[in-house]
Amino acid sequence: MLHIINKSPLERTALASCLRTVSEGAILLIEDAVYAATQGHAASAQIVAALGCMKVYVLRPDLEARGVGDRLLEGVEGVDYGGFVDLVAEHPNCQSWL
Repeated sequence: MLHIINKSPLERTALASCLRTVSEGAILLIEDAVYAATQGHAASAQIVAALGCMKVYVLRPDLEARGVGDRLLEGVEGVDYGGFVDLVAEHPNCQSWL
């Protein structure tokens, strides 16, 4: 399953809820959720821990738009819009966390 999160972990609990509930599959961070996958962010330890059991992706255009493209955590993969579509097609189920 692909889990899509779009809110900053400082604004909402979607990331924490997802990571507490899910132990496999893939996570795609989009919009303000991309901050969680950057070095020095308060949620970066949660992302590093998640990498032990699942793939974590970020939408690179959202990362670049926020000026943090050079701070991506090691192990997190950036994808473009085509990669976003590929991830959705690759996973039979998608869950958006609100």
